[in-house]
Parts: sequence; structure tokens; C-alpha cells
Amino acid sequence: MGEKSEKEEQKTEEESEESEETVEEAEIQETAEGVLEEKEEEEEELEEEAVVSETEAVEAEEAPTPVEEAKPPSREEKTEEEIVEERIYTIPLGKVWIRPPNKRAPRAMRMIKSFITKHMKLEVRREREEEEMEEPKRLIISNEVNMRVWSRGIEKPPRKIRVRAAKDKEGNVTVYLAEGD
Repeated sequence: MGEKSEKEEQKTEEESEESEETVEEAEIQETAEGVLEEKEEEEEELEEEAVVSETEAVEAEEAPTPVEEAKPPSREEKTEEEIVEERIYTIPLGKVWIRPPNKRAPRAMRMIKSFITKHMKLEVRREREEEEMEEPKRLIISNEVNMRVWSRGIEKPPRKIRVRAAKDKEGNVTVYLAEGD
């Protein structure tokens, strides 16, 4: 029995040594994991700081320098300054409805053009010699007016439309939708 007890003691000693080693290894692993986690957190913080500094640098590069550039006047400013004559008309389009349904909206646009040409005294030149000497005066219909005429389709244009016609220095006439419509 003496031999067995010695073997048992050796086994218990080995087990206790192994358990001490595993405890030590576990502690080392825990500290190593803690250190790794701290390093990962530091790296993440550094990456975030780098991203923030990069975006700040990009924003600084993209920020326009305070140089004043001469901007050309927009179309509205230009027309407001150069307007010689401005009138508001209610154009009757009832005769458009006499036409076949699939020709009504184009006919309404032609009626608007003829009405404005007549009432704003826009000269229509037919002789080529005179056109070469001067630029012909133009009639410009804004997109808003066109959208209003075509809003219900080709077959059902409005019975009447209120427009604002503005003539500039050169004699060109621009037709806008009247305010409030």
C-alpha cells in the first residue's frame, strides 16, 4: 500500500501543479486578452481620429476661397431691368373647341401666339432683305404657359388663359403666366 499512496501523492502533486499552471495560463491569457482589447480600442480611436482629420482636410480643400466672381445676371434680373412694356391679357380660347379633339391644344398655342403678336405690335417681317439688316423680333412663350395649355391633354385645353406679356428693349416679347394663376 505504500507504493499506491506514493503514486497517489505524486498524482495529486502533478494535478495541483497542472491546476496551478492552468490558473497561471488563464491569468496570462486574461491579461493578454485585456491588453489586446485595449490595443484594439486604441487602434479604433486612432482610426476614427484619422477619418475625422481626413474629412476636415477634405472639407477645408472643398471650401471655396472667398474670391468674388462677377456673375452674369440671371434671366429674371435681366428681363426686369430691360422691360419696356408689360401688359396682362385674358386670351379667349373658346374657338379652339371647334377643332377636332386631337388638334385643340396645338391650335390654342397658335392662337396665343397670334393674339400676343397682334396686341403687343410685334412686327412679322416677310422680306428677306429687311431680315438681313435687323434681327427679327421674337415671341417667347414660357414653359408655364405651355404647361397650363397642355395640363389636361391635347383634347381639353382651357377656355381662356391669363398671361403677362413683357416687351424688352430689343422688341422681343416674352409671355408668362399671370400671377395668381
